[in-house]
Amino acid sequence: MASRSCSALINAGAGVMRGLPAALAFSLALTIALEVVFALAAGKRGQKDLLLVVLVNALTNPVVVLSYWLSVFYTGWSPPVVKGVLEVWAVGTEALCYKKYGRDFRHPLLFSILANAFSFGMGLLLQTLI
Repeated sequence: MASRSCSALINAGAGVMRGLPAALAFSLALTIALEVVFALAAGKRGQKDLLLVVLVNALTNPVVVLSYWLSVFYTGWSPPVVKGVLEVWAVGTEALCYKKYGRDFRHPLLFSILANAFSFGMGLLLQTLI
């Protein structure tokens, strides 16, 4: 019986993993689009700062999404706790990048918090509509 449970878990994992590349690509594209819109709404106009928004999200989003799914699926850890820890990591990492490399980020931590809250909230809204 135990081998059937293990086998079922492995088969289910294989099914989830097949759809993962598309999910990662969609999540990254949506996050970049939303956070660039947020940056423009926040008055960011410099090409380098807008490119930085794209690059920091290309750095953090795949790590967050992949780590979330692997952690929740394979460990049984609490999804809200995993999501919270990963989002805090993303906000901190992005804020450090904005502080170090940004040209017009007077409050990089606040920008990172608000940009992530905006994209996270819009993602939740879109999930309810789809």
